[in-house]
Amino acid sequence: MTDLVELMSHGESTVKRRSLPVAAAFAATAALLLTACGSGDDSSKGNDKIAGADQGEKSSPSPSPTEDAGRPSITLPSDLSDKFVGWKTGDAAEDAVLADTKQRVDTTNYAITEGNPELPALAFYYGGTALADARDWVASLTKDGYSITGVNRYYNAKVDVFDAASAGVVYCEDQSKAFAKDRKTNKIYKTGVDAKSYVLYTTRLEKNKQGVWQTTKLTSQRGHKSCTP
Repeated sequence: MTDLVELMSHGESTVKRRSLPVAAAFAATAALLLTACGSGDDSSKGNDKIAGADQGEKSSPSPSPTEDAGRPSITLPSDLSDKFVGWKTGDAAEDAVLADTKQRVDTTNYAITEGNPELPALAFYYGGTALADARDWVASLTKDGYSITGVNRYYNAKVDVFDAASAGVVYCEDQSKAFAKDRKTNKIYKTGVDAKSYVLYTTRLEKNKQGVWQTTKLTSQRGHKSCTP
């Protein structure tokens, strides 16, 4: 395992063992990153639909102010940046969903850099089995001795608010300037860029009692045509 694609794909396969539709992307997502945490499913079927979408009538809930929910403060290390391009729609309800999605991405990537699968902030932005999978993914990367560095770019975000308590977000990640890093030696593994450097994420979110949009389902597909240049 010598590059970020292999690193993240390794995390995705960890999630897939649970046979769930749920990063990392860290991505964070992950991470890196559910950044980033994905199912590792390479099938293109269903990727044009948001996970858990209700085909019935929609209603737009009122967004909850960020400060009211007591959201944790997350600061990524100086050698890692998450860039979100075009993550505002101008619709208050949709932007509230996107804001918590961004926080979930940052949190997953932060957990990876910290090597802490029990980071309390993960439970803040993940719900249900998605939380268990995020923790498993961060733990797996940490056990293997890897972290991440560089710049992750997130773009082409599309949000659909199903009702007052459920929504979906589809977005892309560009990992071409993000790299795997050895946790002990800080060696950075830089490799060439190809289609697998670009990832499509499909997510479902549910609004909890505190007004936080938690990610409850997340799938990923590398090299999807909607994300590659």
